[in-house]
Amino acid sequence: MNIILVPAGKGQNTSLSHRHALAALAVLLALAVLAGTVSYQVNALLYGETRGTEELRAHERQLAEQRREIETAKRDAELHLNALAQRLGTMQAQMLRLNALGQRLTHMAGLDKKEFNFSEEPARGGPLNTAQLANASVPDFLGTLDQLSGQIEKKTGHLSVLEEVMIEREMRAAASPIGWPVQSGWVSSAFGMRADPFTGQTSYHDGVDIASGLGTPIKALSRGVVAFAGEKQGREGYGLIVEINHGNGFVTRYAHLRQVLVKAGDQVEKGQAVALVGSSGRSTGPHLHFEVVRDGRNVNPRPFLRPPQG
Repeated sequence: MNIILVPAGKGQNTSLSHRHALAALAVLLALAVLAGTVSYQVNALLYGETRGTEELRAHERQLAEQRREIETAKRDAELHLNALAQRLGTMQAQMLRLNALGQRLTHMAGLDKKEFNFSEEPARGGPLNTAQLANASVPDFLGTLDQLSGQIEKKTGHLSVLEEVMIEREMRAAASPIGWPVQSGWVSSAFGMRADPFTGQTSYHDGVDIASGLGTPIKALSRGVVAFAGEKQGREGYGLIVEINHGNGFVTRYAHLRQVLVKAGDQVEKGQAVALVGSSGRSTGPHLHFEVVRDGRNVNPRPFLRPPQG
């Protein structure tokens, strides 16, 4: 078979043999295959680039999400830490109050400070039980702190009430005229009916007489305020006297004094010298006439007197 090529407008023709036609067809097929391969490679490269970009963007989105989660966790941790710091600060203040209350109560009750030392941690111990170990979350820990803080606050209130009761008892004990008003001496005349030392007739004695040396200091049996000091009208037989109001309805009276060491309105403490033993007024010799008045009525002073030992 021959292929005849006829150029336009020339009137000439060219003849190709069968071999030449097959060679030309092979060249065309090779060019077609090459074009297809190049097109596939270009498409593959373009598709691979697009896919890589999408994966990169997906990774970037994941990283951004992780950064947001980390920031949120950091903010939550800071909030929890601030709450813990505030709670611990409150508990430390409450513990300081408890320690101060405990030390005051220990002193007031006369307890052994070594045994009840509130400035030191109490001794504790015991074997480790690993079966009971557990990790508590921050909210659980905060709840435990709140519960413990409430218990501390409640105990602080109880201790405060106890302290007030003890202070009141201490004040009442201090205001109660109990003790011995002179350094030495003895009861030379009792309270109640007795034979008058001048007339020998039966008469009522409002207090007790304590014989003591002339000029011996006379001490207040408890704290109080001097209600009167000097010679009192209507009680001329008492000579120089001192009256002390101790509160709670108690008044003590010291008579037949040689010298008065205080004046009306002075505040005196238990054991403070208020006068000197004398024999002023209606007296047979140096001694102290001592009276206790409760709610306006003279009572027997003997239950309030505690003679010195030895």
